[in-house]
Amino acid sequence: MPLQDLDRFGAMRAFAAVGQRLSFAAAADELGISPSALSRRIAQLEDLLGCRLLQRTTRRVTLTEAGALYLDRCIDILEHVL
Repeated sequence: MPLQDLDRFGAMRAFAAVGQRLSFAAAADELGISPSALSRRIAQLEDLLGCRLLQRTTRRVTLTEAGALYLDRCIDILEHVL
């Protein structure tokens, strides 16, 4: 399902959870979804935005430059909306 059909605030919340913890497992646990479902949601958000937000390796997750900027905006927006 394309992200246009998903809850955009939910996608932003999912990204913020990963970005703040730098862990798919910890963020997925907090959100009550599987890490693979969370990874798919983040990939859909990245496709929609046209840029990588996270750099993933088998051992760690880091924010890209665009991801760090987007994380700050997501946190700000989510604090005002939710």
